[in-house]
Amino acid sequence: MENRRLTGLLAITAILALSAVVLITLSEGPASPAAPRIACEVVNIYPHDEDTFTEGLVFEDGFLYEGTGLYGNSSLRRVELETGKVLQVHALQDQFFGEGVTIVGDKIIQLTWESHRGFIYDKNTLDLLQEFSYPTEGWGITYDGSRLIMSDGTANLYFLDPETFQRVGQVKVRDAAPVTGLNELEYVKGEVYANVWGEEEIAVINPQTGRVKAWIDLKGIRGSENRDTDNVLNGIAYDSKGSRLFVTGKRWPWLYEIRLIPPE
Repeated sequence: MENRRLTGLLAITAILALSAVVLITLSEGPASPAAPRIACEVVNIYPHDEDTFTEGLVFEDGFLYEGTGLYGNSSLRRVELETGKVLQVHALQDQFFGEGVTIVGDKIIQLTWESHRGFIYDKNTLDLLQEFSYPTEGWGITYDGSRLIMSDGTANLYFLDPETFQRVGQVKVRDAAPVTGLNELEYVKGEVYANVWGEEEIAVINPQTGRVKAWIDLKGIRGSENRDTDNVLNGIAYDSKGSRLFVTGKRWPWLYEIRLIPPE
């Protein structure tokens, strides 16, 4: 009798445990399918300083503005697109590792990696105007016309007030699972394009929901040269007037203008 009772109790326990698993699974909802891949083609190739450890990139009024990294070698640069010639440089102090850059009006904003410090420059002179702080690491930054959007290497995008630099919101980026390693950012027609550290593809993100809408496939865009493991794809710039999209990477000798190929 005792063995029968014990068997019955074990069976009931197993049923209850299975029911709990089912309920948890149902509460989480069905897994979302992975976002589709978008192919692209290279339409132009421009020279790029292969000594440049690219961390941030933005394009405006015919010029590239590039933030570079590494301790003791970080800078903000104005670069001529067609030739890759560096026209102007503001060097960061050696204790800062430069990261993402964006433009807000007549100012350029640059993050640093581990120092929790950001810098604001005059866009025309690259003179330092102001500093600000933030609690996370600094990776990428872009501007949607009303808010700064910042990444810190996690799956989060943070929204900042462009005047006070206070956080006003955040969203977690997901495809079928959270997408970590979000790096350099660019705002393109209502969407956030994001490099993902170490990956040869760009996430196209809905900034309202954090959902990845598509992946831009850039596998094989660079040749076999300069294949150091640190020299990854990193750098997205968009020419809103000319509807041109540019990409490059750390210590890459070329900057590529690409055209997305809509899926059939």
